[in-house]
Amino acid sequence: MTVEIWHYTAAKLPEIRDHILDIHVEVRTRDFGLAAPFYSRERFDERLERYASRSGWTAAIGWEDGAPVGFCFGHPLAPDTQWWEGMLGEPLPADFTREDGVRTVALNEIVVRKQWRGSAVAWQLHEAWLGLRPEERATLLVNPTAGNGAVQGRYEAWGYRKVGDQKPFDDSPVFASMLRPVKIS
Repeated sequence: MTVEIWHYTAAKLPEIRDHILDIHVEVRTRDFGLAAPFYSRERFDERLERYASRSGWTAAIGWEDGAPVGFCFGHPLAPDTQWWEGMLGEPLPADFTREDGVRTVALNEIVVRKQWRGSAVAWQLHEAWLGLRPEERATLLVNPTAGNGAVQGRYEAWGYRKVGDQKPFDDSPVFASMLRPVKIS
């Protein structure tokens, strides 16, 4: 299944915010039953606003017949990022965590509605979004228990490798931190 993918910058967030929030609630709360406050519409909207306020934030939304079917978004890690500070266990080497605003892009979210899951829409969104990114590598966080590990396995199939675990928010689960080159040859 192929969907039409449109790209957005932070300036367009007011136009797409409700689509993103509605899909988030539909998938995280209704489909997956995630009821913890961390997954609420309000907490997600706070994170969305914070992410979109960062320089270089972009989003991709997949559309079919005028309806949004999924989205992904993220931003480059700035020199003063705290992204790697949430790592648990052995600290990563300084040369690995050094950021300059153009080295690493963080994929903050990728969410696809149930009817379109399993049909490569997530992959299409991911690749379309990454295809416009100038950074050298991409990072993301995934709950290793999601889908009994299948979600992390999907990212591994896309070329990501786990570099550690982190708990970025007090009320978040522990996530697997993953990394891959933006362009895979």
